[in-house]
Amino acid sequence: MQQRLVEKLTPTHVQVVDESGAHAGHAGANGTGFGTHFRVRIASPLLTGKGRVAQHRLVYDALQEFIDQGVHAIAIEVL
Repeated sequence: MQQRLVEKLTPTHVQVVDESGAHAGHAGANGTGFGTHFRVRIASPLLTGKGRVAQHRLVYDALQEFIDQGVHAIAIEVL
């Protein structure tokens, strides 16, 4: 995921944290404790000046392949 964000959004800072273990038993959890719930912290010139919805849409679009493969939730923090 981090590499895809680097490729698509050329961030000056990016951190992807797998928080799936904290969501065990929640909707979308796969029972393995990893790979379904993530937090993305990102700063990118491509996000600057855009509203929150537009920023999140760019991140979701960049990560669509992962969502299609079973990522259930992505918490996004634009720095």
